[in-house]
Amino acid sequence: MSITSGRRGKRLTRRLSQLYLGLALYGASSALLVRGGLGLEPWGVLHQGLAELTGLTMGVVSIIVGAVVLLLWIPLGQRPGLGTVSNVFVVGIAMDATLALVPDGHGWAVRITLLTCGIVLNGMATGLYIAARFGPGPRDGLMTGLHRRTGRSVRLVRTAIEVAVVATGFALGGSVGIGTVAYALAIGPLAQLFLRVFDIPPAATGSTAVAAGSPEHAILRR
Repeated sequence: MSITSGRRGKRLTRRLSQLYLGLALYGASSALLVRGGLGLEPWGVLHQGLAELTGLTMGVVSIIVGAVVLLLWIPLGQRPGLGTVSNVFVVGIAMDATLALVPDGHGWAVRITLLTCGIVLNGMATGLYIAARFGPGPRDGLMTGLHRRTGRSVRLVRTAIEVAVVATGFALGGSVGIGTVAYALAIGPLAQLFLRVFDIPPAATGSTAVAAGSPEHAILRR
């Protein structure tokens, strides 16, 4: 094996490790927000509302919603990558596993700790999996696809999607509260910070990534 091939192999191993660690931590962080009981991130509100309606676990609902959103990529001309497909399944599985292990928080000190840990861990997870450059998550791809098709700003498209998601989830019984606001304010700066920490520059001679995503466009969450 040549030195160049060895470096590529190590780089690919690091990227894959970051991808799956990031996705697993993302699911775990979402579960911590649930156990904190102070409000969820926008898509979490929808997942919880649908879980209340259907009786399914939040992880299973997350997988179903992710798959449906991924189907919406087809008319938008989006191409999924390894990270996109993995996102659909790994996040939901990790979420249910963490919910099974971590009990509901009782008392403000515990609940605030769970909320804080969930938000920070979510930012770290976002930086990890996006920096791996294996493609954006289904929800990010929907946002960027609509941005390209409509010509509207990413900020406007993201806001419209998340307002609709939160409103629908809240109507179905999802949890909206101070945690939802705290998440909205903190996740952008945290994700940007951890993206710089975990960034893996693209290889000069190309990459084995499948439909590698742009961290700048996907940074607004999965």
